[in-house]
Amino acid sequence: MISDETAYRRYLDGEEKAADLLVEKYGDALTLYINGYVRDIQEAEDLMIEAFSRIFAKERPITGEGAFQAYLYKTARNLALRHRKKHRLSFLRLEELEFEPRSDVPADRELYRDERSRQLCAALEKLKAEYREALYLVYFEDMSYRSAAAVMNQSEGQITKLVYRGKQNLKAILEQEGFTYADE
Repeated sequence: MISDETAYRRYLDGEEKAADLLVEKYGDALTLYINGYVRDIQEAEDLMIEAFSRIFAKERPITGEGAFQAYLYKTARNLALRHRKKHRLSFLRLEELEFEPRSDVPADRELYRDERSRQLCAALEKLKAEYREALYLVYFEDMSYRSAAAVMNQSEGQITKLVYRGKQNLKAILEQEGFTYADE
């Protein structure tokens, strides 16, 4: 599999299928991320397309591991923030995210994990928006702290603190609600 940055360069060199690879790789996840801001899936899809359009139209050099993903999410975040400002919305309703069950796990264990996912989503909703967003980018989108920092217009150190504090607050909320950590 080629890197995102290589696919982007190939697109800039005229290979249209390279753009399709990037849209296929990030389109759905980016739409869900934007939907956390705008709470309208059709509007989120439009903003996702606009984010890709802006990146492809600017043809700026993007280099470095994870740089394309960070630039894409930062562009999308800025579009979503502008939209949110117009419509006065808040960030990311995690109950709208889907946790896909693994098919190789027994049904009763799957029900247990599904319940744990609901508890986790409910607890995440109680966090400050900045903690929730940092945790989402790092753990749900698998971004590096550096990439998440670029998306959120923060330093890497600030993201480290947000993730740490977010995890601490999340743990406290979960313990307060009787959440158990052991897989049984």
